[in-house]
Amino acid sequence: MLRQGWGYNMNYYVKEFLKRGLMFSGFGPIIAGIVYLSIEKSGVDLKLTGFNVFLAIITTYVIAFVEAGSSVFNQIDSWPKAKSLFFQMTSIYVVYIGGYLINNWIPFKLEVIIIFTCVFVVTYLTIWLTVYFINKKTSKKLNEKLNNELEHE
Repeated sequence: MLRQGWGYNMNYYVKEFLKRGLMFSGFGPIIAGIVYLSIEKSGVDLKLTGFNVFLAIITTYVIAFVEAGSSVFNQIDSWPKAKSLFFQMTSIYVVYIGGYLINNWIPFKLEVIIIFTCVFVVTYLTIWLTVYFINKKTSKKLNEKLNNELEHE
């Protein structure tokens, strides 16, 4: 017997979140390594302990996991776009701000957190709106092409 309804959909979305997160989370530690290597190559004398490196690896893993997994929010058809946008942006923001503060990549000062938040929101919305309008334009072109082909049959 097929399960239907919200509970079934939620199980699907949770599994999809976990699958996407696991598929792409390995990129986080690679990015941490690239950042540390770039800092070193730029002449900055990094004094990293094993704990610093371990914390950065775990943090970037979690950030990449949540960022990849949260793309599932845009797939929930029963949600309005604003709700999907809010949940995706909030989940990503929470792991970014938490990771940056835990690793001392930004200082725990109100003005710094406000600047970080503003930059994050503007960057996120710019990327999201760009992807949204590109997809909308592409969908419109495909629909027009399909309609033209159907008319000529």
